[in-house]
Amino acid sequence: MPSEVDDREVSPSPGRSRSGSPAGPDTLTLRALVSTKDAGVIIGKGGKNVADLRDQTGVKAGVSKVVPGVHDRVLTISGSVDRVAKAYGLIVAQLVASNPTSPISASSSTHTSLRLLISHNLMGTIIGRGGTRIKAIQDNSGARMVASKDMLPQSTERVVEVHGSVEAIERAVDDIGKSLLEDWERGLGTVLFHPGAGDERSGSSRRYSENRGSYGGSRQSNGRPGSPGSPSRQAPSSPQPTNLRTQNISIPSDMVGCIIGRGGSKITEIRRLSGSKISIAKAPHDETGERMFTIVGTPEANEKALFLLYNQLESEKERRVGREQQQDIE
Repeated sequence: MPSEVDDREVSPSPGRSRSGSPAGPDTLTLRALVSTKDAGVIIGKGGKNVADLRDQTGVKAGVSKVVPGVHDRVLTISGSVDRVAKAYGLIVAQLVASNPTSPISASSSTHTSLRLLISHNLMGTIIGRGGTRIKAIQDNSGARMVASKDMLPQSTERVVEVHGSVEAIERAVDDIGKSLLEDWERGLGTVLFHPGAGDERSGSSRRYSENRGSYGGSRQSNGRPGSPGSPSRQAPSSPQPTNLRTQNISIPSDMVGCIIGRGGSKITEIRRLSGSKISIAKAPHDETGERMFTIVGTPEANEKALFLLYNQLESEKERRVGREQQQDIE
């Protein structure tokens, strides 16, 4: 059985890149969904294949750990655009060659696919106005791309499927990476997808991040609110479904006001639109000065609540950046 390779060494952290966005003007972190079987091929016996990939391309690469009952894992590759593209090309070729049941010979002309994870906020960058950018990428690479309409559970990432030959997919990844580099700041704050995040067997975590710091980590559990660090103020009670989930996210204290709104208007609207109960700790929960938000609801409701909270934070961040730029002009 192949050795697991933890993806923590390439996992984004504050000041580094998020999914589908680089840490700076020259570095890209690009994630993809792979089946558990394909992950085994990518890793290789004792981690040999992924180690060889790093040596050949100079990228950082890792595969997320297995989640029981979940059939997908996340492959994360970080490096310059050309190296990331080359690494994905080598991986796709390796997966094609490892499939002995395929009726088509494992040649460069064999058509296959790759499922990239792209931040919802960066989809417009890839698609372009009127679809011009995605058409150009497809024409240049010879690959075909299909973007999912919905974000993945408990995240703000979407899947972009890239179909074609090994060479076409590699060229498409290169073009996609260059597009993402042009607009990388839009990917800041992406809520990363973790396979099994909406499953009761999963205890996955994710982190909102931007260059100046972090929107904090989130912890998901199946218990009821009231664990250590839980907020003291609860949303009004209502009939509860049986599949409730509890998720905690920590938010910098200086951003809490923009989420609550004047007289609690914004947080009330988020509660109403999502259907989740959202309560806020009265005081910071640790030395970071961050405040804990507890979200309780169905997986679907919590996903919407996270999305709404995230959008509110992004809007506030853009407002502050605009205000600073205006002050600089004056």
